[in-house]
Amino acid sequence: MLPTVSFEFFPPKTERMASTLWQSVQRLTPFKPSFVSVTYGAGGTTRERTHETVRKITQETSLSAAAHLTCVSATSLEVDEIANDYWAMGVRHIVALRGDMPEPGQEYQPTVNGYAYASDLVTGLKKLHDFEISVAAYPETHPEARDLATEIDNLKRKFDAGATRAITQFFFETNDFLHYRDKMAAAKLEMPVIPGILPVTNFKSMEAFAGRCGATVPKWVSQRFEGLDDDLETRSGIAAAMAVEQCKELEREGVNAFHFYTLNRAELTTAICRMLGLGQNTES
Repeated sequence: MLPTVSFEFFPPKTERMASTLWQSVQRLTPFKPSFVSVTYGAGGTTRERTHETVRKITQETSLSAAAHLTCVSATSLEVDEIANDYWAMGVRHIVALRGDMPEPGQEYQPTVNGYAYASDLVTGLKKLHDFEISVAAYPETHPEARDLATEIDNLKRKFDAGATRAITQFFFETNDFLHYRDKMAAAKLEMPVIPGILPVTNFKSMEAFAGRCGATVPKWVSQRFEGLDDDLETRSGIAAAMAVEQCKELEREGVNAFHFYTLNRAELTTAICRMLGLGQNTES
């Protein structure tokens, strides 16, 4: 059985970026994703761009859009208003996240009169409407979690509040995901967990991002990209092969859904999906 896929996009900042995004949306649509998500920042203009991107996907494509919402820099009333707007727009799926502070490295502080954590946000959303809700999971633990047991407890709170599924942060070692899934099972946490897959287009940028989100970059990954800073073609080939290798390993362990962090580019994700056997009979 072929796997199902979903894709993550971020709201474009410029007309040129918007053009790239919509070209990517069109190229990835034939893979019939179960949903596509749109990220959400703490700043007002970023929120507006997210809202507009979700609106356009919902109204102008056949895709099911999932809007990210966070707890950061907004009261619960403000978040509820946004969620109500999404519901009125026809959006039925929310990716509910705690979110990070606007300044990199700034310690998280709940907003006064806001939702403090993702579990609180899930509870609030479920009171508003019967949203389908995805939440975040961290196979290598969230950077602020004491240990994996704390991470799993937090995920359980989100599930108990009404979350539908979890989507993981990206990772490179399959065993990290499998160990996380085993810990969920031990905690009798039966929420579906979808591995997040990041095709590595820019190794240095990925390495910096991994440092912020607690993902490990193994030595074997670094070695594959060593000396290729000026060789995009070879990097792209390696990135696609790595992602397919990872997906195939996960498929052998019973995983049948993948969430791709596209970075608004279609080329690598298209190649990966094709190599997984998707999109070759799009009329069926």
